[in-house]
Amino acid sequence: MDFAREMGLDPNVIEKDYVLGWLLAGISNHTAFGSEWVFKGGTCLKKCFFETYRFSEDLDFTITNPDQLDQEFLTAAFREVAQWVYEQAGIEMPEDRIRFKSYENIRGEISVEGRIGYRGPLQRRGDPPRVKLDLTDDEIVVLEPVSREVHHPYSDRPQDGIQVLCYCFEEVFAEKLRALAERERPRDLYDVVHLFQLDQMRPERALLMAALEKKCSFKGMGIPSLAMLENRPERAELESEWKNMLAHQLPALPSFEKFWLEVPAIFGWLQGAVPAELPAPIPVSPEIDLSWQPPPMAQAWHTSVPFEIIRFAASNRLCVDLTYQGSRRLIEPYSLRRTREGNLLLYAVKHETGEMRSYRVDRIQGAVPTNVSFVPRYMIELTPSGPMSAPSTPHQPAGRKISRTSSPTSAHVRSGSKGGGAGPTYVIKCTHCGKRFNRKKHETSLRPH
Repeated sequence: MDFAREMGLDPNVIEKDYVLGWLLAGISNHTAFGSEWVFKGGTCLKKCFFETYRFSEDLDFTITNPDQLDQEFLTAAFREVAQWVYEQAGIEMPEDRIRFKSYENIRGEISVEGRIGYRGPLQRRGDPPRVKLDLTDDEIVVLEPVSREVHHPYSDRPQDGIQVLCYCFEEVFAEKLRALAERERPRDLYDVVHLFQLDQMRPERALLMAALEKKCSFKGMGIPSLAMLENRPERAELESEWKNMLAHQLPALPSFEKFWLEVPAIFGWLQGAVPAELPAPIPVSPEIDLSWQPPPMAQAWHTSVPFEIIRFAASNRLCVDLTYQGSRRLIEPYSLRRTREGNLLLYAVKHETGEMRSYRVDRIQGAVPTNVSFVPRYMIELTPSGPMSAPSTPHQPAGRKISRTSSPTSAHVRSGSKGGGAGPTYVIKCTHCGKRFNRKKHETSLRPH
């Protein structure tokens, strides 16, 4: 509920994000496919690389073992995953709500769609909400997958975190570009523009283009271009469905026109144009603690006014209607800094006059993102890449489909986040703080924590 308030979104949307985190934990801890499934797509971007501020609803995987695209195997395995998640987090996934269906995709190959019903902390009545899984083994994996920590900003985050095998940053970028050209869906346009605007994380262009060329060749399509997007019949639908497909995933919906106007710069950069020089950081006062940076991913700040809404606006280049000391002003948010005394300061520019200002976060009385866009005068530092930035990617011989062979019949779920051994797991709960500890032995003593 704190996070729903912070993001300005329906709690049901946040609950699904919470469930997705635990479902990823269950998948990565399953001995049959924890290392056989490669996470990809928009949810991968949000949960493993950077805060997109678009709350995704699906889990997309490339399966490296084609034997696992079997309905009976998947149903049995996910019943085990559901039991593990229930024991770890109390999220119920009823057996009769775990369903998988095979179908022939447009390339004549077999893919699988899964639907996992759940009852989370909100305990909604009626039919349980569902998580959709898209599973395929006929995707080309161009670059070596990487292990990433899953962003799970909730109080029951496992002590050792949640790790998942996923596409590297460059491959996710290339996949999003290919998807935008192939199907022209609003979420793909939103993600591609966000990826391009992350100046500090922008990948090596040659590596990205090499991956994009191989992915498009595998799909039997040309390299995406601006003309390709403009001339497709889906272009009109892309604009008309912008609100329907994105409004419920965002605190405020930026205009379609604003995002579409960014597309020429993206394709210009892909074709070799030199990107515009980055603006300088906004000047700050001498009292600032230069060793501190805001966390790269969304969190609940527990301030009087939800602060993530301001970070969302900065990420989307939107002005904020800010109420401070009894008066309102339209600002362009740029940077969050902390003084040596521990006070958080929001550095911004008044949109109408261009005046620089700083505002103590604990004294902000109201903040509402608007649809008024701005061209950054300074570097956007409210959403730094920080420790979640893309790692360097090893150059792997490209153009191969990863395929491994192993029997899918001996699956079981590891009993803890680090795995290890059969037998029961004893859950010891601290009577003071409520924290739970998993033990392989019935040992109730607790160290200071």
